[in-house]
Amino acid sequence: MKKLRNYDSAPGCSMEAALHIMGGKWKGVILYHLFKDGTLRFSELQRFLTSINQRLLTKQLRELEEDGLIIREVYPVVPPKVEYSLSDEGRELNKLVLDLSIWGRKWLERRGLKTAVEEDLEELEKILGDPK
Repeated sequence: MKKLRNYDSAPGCSMEAALHIMGGKWKGVILYHLFKDGTLRFSELQRFLTSINQRLLTKQLRELEEDGLIIREVYPVVPPKVEYSLSDEGRELNKLVLDLSIWGRKWLERRGLKTAVEEDLEELEKILGDPK
């Protein structure tokens, strides 16, 4: 097993631990796209996350890998091919991340707002397995 990131101190509660691992603007979005779109290459993730720079995306991916939520697979080809997928531990967050996405979509709709990229709410609920 890979060495996990060190934390400055023990978390005060389990919620603090969870938010420490999932914290940051991009980690939840990265996990969302891996749930929704499956295994992705770095460039594909970068296309989905248009506002993130390459350095920050790399940092967030490394942290998610160190925390055991994603798997980084490097293929020995030229040019190098790297793919990111969810680990078993990362897949445990499926319902949480997709529920949060659906909630965000409904929150935007109640205010007459939309996302930059049109998302199909029914598709998200189908992925989640909601009987709605």
